[in-house]
Amino acid sequence: MKKIIYSLLSLLILFSSCDDQLDINRDPDLLSPEGVEFATQLPAGIAGIAGAQGAEFAIIGGMWSQFFTQSNAANQYRTIDAYQIGSTNFNGPWANMFDALGDIRNIKRNALIQQNWNYFLIATVLESYGSQILADWYDQIPYAEANDLTNFTPTFNTGEEVYDLMIADLDTALSKNLSTSQGSTPSNDDFVFGGDMTKWVQFANTLKLKILLRQSKARTSVASGAASLSNFLAEDASMHNFVDLPNNSNPLYESDRRQLNTSTNLRASATMHTYLSDKGDSRLNSFYAAGAPLAQGDYSSTASPVGISVVELSPTTPVYFISKEESLFLQAEADLRYKSGANAKALYDAAVLANFSKWGLDGSIYIASGGAYEYPSAGTLEQKVEAIITQKWISSFPGNGFESFFEHNRTGYPTGFTYSVNGATGNVFPQRLEFPNSEVINNTNTPEIIKITEPVWWAN
Repeated sequence: MKKIIYSLLSLLILFSSCDDQLDINRDPDLLSPEGVEFATQLPAGIAGIAGAQGAEFAIIGGMWSQFFTQSNAANQYRTIDAYQIGSTNFNGPWANMFDALGDIRNIKRNALIQQNWNYFLIATVLESYGSQILADWYDQIPYAEANDLTNFTPTFNTGEEVYDLMIADLDTALSKNLSTSQGSTPSNDDFVFGGDMTKWVQFANTLKLKILLRQSKARTSVASGAASLSNFLAEDASMHNFVDLPNNSNPLYESDRRQLNTSTNLRASATMHTYLSDKGDSRLNSFYAAGAPLAQGDYSSTASPVGISVVELSPTTPVYFISKEESLFLQAEADLRYKSGANAKALYDAAVLANFSKWGLDGSIYIASGGAYEYPSAGTLEQKVEAIITQKWISSFPGNGFESFFEHNRTGYPTGFTYSVNGATGNVFPQRLEFPNSEVINNTNTPEIIKITEPVWWAN
């Protein structure tokens, strides 16, 4: 798979408009760590995280969440569809995410020294966000020692340690008085909220809630923390304003469509396609072109590719870090598990409607009494959680399949996943990624390789 590469120069030109804060003539990787301006380094960090999650992680997550499957007329993603990913297959997403986090951590380090609490909060949120994705894929990652620029062989923290460190770091950043922040203020260099710090606080709180809920199976101690949180995202936290130009489009589109020079490689997985079709879900035609779906992993099928549905992708789709609907689904589950549950239905309904709206559709009939997605108010806790996670699965299409993959490993929902026709793991679904070979070779502190079928800590 080709590496998704964004030109910093083109991105800064695209997003900065006429803002004098952005110096588009300086690559932050070529500047001294202490001398780089926040407004130069932040765009590179945000774009790097978006590229890492939105290309290769999106492909793997989308296949393992059974949004799409490898075309039977191509072979680009056969190893993913067959669960044959090993340590030598995907060095790119690990390297790309840690490269982006290097920019973010340098901002955090300098912002702390300068008492620039605005940039300190932004950097802390982004560091925790990127680290959460890595920890959920690989379980153990460098975190505590990852800030040391002179340490090329950082030790790995366990997944449980990473989770505790992320919460502690977010709490520290949220404790700072933003009204006393020193120095420059974020503006157009903030590709997510344009410098609106109220929304960054909401992003931090919502990310904390996600981190706490992700470990709900492994730790009962998270209950009080999750129950006490408030002030969550009411809109998307995303990198947006992509355009249909090379290196400036949505990274999933850029990686799969433009760089591979094909529009038919990803085909509709029968798992999601059939689910939506059976429910009469109007999102079906937005997700997939006309045609029949392909059984998950059936790239050896002799059916004519002409009649198999192609996945619809757009070059201008935002990369969602946490969408409005994900925020609402998280709140709904937390309300169920740790509060009275009185608000769970309203939060669930709002989340479902938000995702339909994203596709220009009205989902009212689906959540109404007797509708396909009516909230099971009279059901058990597990039935309600199943409804929430199943709808979160659908709303993660197409680029956030890694999140629904993690949620499936945590909860077992949705229940209709089918083992890949060409699966190579003995009917056991994958649970993680192996440490990349590049890290194994260069870092003597890399733990022993663990099979992809072994659950990460919070799924045990």
